[in-house]
Order: sequence, then structure tokens, then C-alpha cells
Amino acid sequence: MQSRIMSGEGSLAEEVTEILRDRIINGEYKMGEKLIENKIASELKVSRTPVRDALSQLVEEQLVEYIPNKGCFARGFSRKDMSDIYAVRQEVEKLAVTWAIENADKDVIKKLHDQLELMSFYTVNNFYEKLLAANEEFHNMIYQMSGSRFIVQVLKSYQDYVHTARKSTLRKEEDLPGIYKEHEEIYKAIEARDVEKARDAVARHLESSRIRAEERWNT
Repeated sequence: MQSRIMSGEGSLAEEVTEILRDRIINGEYKMGEKLIENKIASELKVSRTPVRDALSQLVEEQLVEYIPNKGCFARGFSRKDMSDIYAVRQEVEKLAVTWAIENADKDVIKKLHDQLELMSFYTVNNFYEKLLAANEEFHNMIYQMSGSRFIVQVLKSYQDYVHTARKSTLRKEEDLPGIYKEHEEIYKAIEARDVEKARDAVARHLESSRIRAEERWNT
């Protein structure tokens, strides 16, 4: 199993939670697989306490199921979960782009353009991992541009799910130019401060992303 290095930020329990969440969402722990505290603690070189706290948190997030007298089991990340994420994202990001256009000044929009140029560079060079990170930052910038801390909190609450869903849509090099074009259309609408075009561009992008993700699901 691929091991994730702890970042050193946040509490130990939060670090362990992030590692286990990432493994479950990415399928490293299979659906129904038992998660053994001692084994995880030994692997991560921590005591059982942060592992126990992490599992409790993941039970609340419904990524782990606790069965009395049997233990904790990974619930996995289903195709329906993937579809649900895109449905939620579409509504939240249409609102975010609306508020971004209302609140963002020229300097902030220029920074979004700079991010788009970076995405173009990664696209033409097929730098998959860097494009994934730049793609996420593009969307994060729109959330920040909205000026709403609640919008940002919503993003943070499902950031790991979004990352997994987005990652699954960028696996084919031939898809990358189209994905870039979708972001370019979003940017152009923001630059023109055309709310309807921006909302439509976001909706088209996320619908296309959902279709790509589902196409990749069984591959």
C-alpha cells in the first residue's frame, strides 16, 4: 500500500484522519475491508489513540462503518458518490462564480488569467500531476473571489472528494485540451462579467467532468 508522508501540520489525529480518508477515497482500502487499529498504528508509527480518533471522525463522515463487536470497515467511494459530488459542485460553483463576478476586481481577475496560462502550459506538455494541482487552484481562486467564507467552507468540507473526482477525469491525455478549453470559457465569461455565460460555462464544464469521471470509473 502506498504510504503518505505526514505534513506536520495540524494535530496527529488530523494527520492520520487525512491519510486514512485519502486511502479510502482513492480505493487503497477496498469497500468492506476491515481497518485494524494496531496494524494502522504500527504502519504509521503512532499510538492507537490518534488512529482511534481518526476512525471515529471517518465514521461521522460515513467513510467508515463501525459494527459493534466486529470493528471498523471501509465504506468506500461509490459511483453514486461521484455523481452526487458533481451535482453539489454544480450548484455551489454556479453561485460562487456569480458572486466572484460581483466582487472581484481587475487585479484578482488578472491572477485568474495567470493561472489559466499555467494550465495551458501544463496541458500542451501533458504534465498531468501539475495540471491537476493547477486545475484545483483555478477553482479554489473562484471560491475565494466570491468573497464568501461560507462558500470556502463548503469547498473545504468536500475537498478530498473533489480531488478524487477531478483526478479521475484527467487520466487520458487526449482529454486535456478539452478540459483546458472549458476553463478558458469560464475565465472569459468572468473577464466579461457575464454572469449567465459564466454559470452556463461552469455547468457545462462540470457536466462534462461528470461524464468523463463515469467513463473512467470502470477502466
